[in-house]
Amino acid sequence: MDIAETTAPKSDQQNYDDYVGGPKTVTVTEVKAGNAEQPVEVHLAEFPGRPFKPSKSMRRVLLGCWGADSSVYVGRKMTLFGDPEVRFGGQAVGGIRIAALSHIDKPVTVALTVTRGKRAPFTVQPLETPKDTSGRDWLKELNETNEDLDAVVALGHAARANHAGKTIIDMILAEHTRVKAGPADA
Repeated sequence: MDIAETTAPKSDQQNYDDYVGGPKTVTVTEVKAGNAEQPVEVHLAEFPGRPFKPSKSMRRVLLGCWGADSSVYVGRKMTLFGDPEVRFGGQAVGGIRIAALSHIDKPVTVALTVTRGKRAPFTVQPLETPKDTSGRDWLKELNETNEDLDAVVALGHAARANHAGKTIIDMILAEHTRVKAGPADA
């Protein structure tokens, strides 16, 4: 029995308590707009329905490493950890930080605000991206979906799980969008 599972908080988002047992490497499935207080929701394959809602500092890290277009984040990986020193309202309350990201070649250092007027460097390490060793012919399988939306979705999940390259993932996403839109009006 994994006792850590019994301590998981009941919540609609990732929390510091989720990372007390150590860092976790997760896969981005979607990035959505949140609310005024937490404007970004990063949805994770490993925690369906419990997105990571990054702080402003961690959003700045994502911006500095992956850029402003969050649509490219899908399929990428990040290692998150609980930092007990994260402060809110002058008190150490703990928070979630990014330790490593896929799709960066070398460590990236971003200057983050620590207190009013004081900044400190924060470094994110590159996360090695596993290679596709499945031997599958993704393009052939994509052609064999015959515009069946469920088949395209299943192929997309399989391609991500097997670490197919960005080009393949992008082609499957494009086919998903095309099939979902339905036939063009003549």
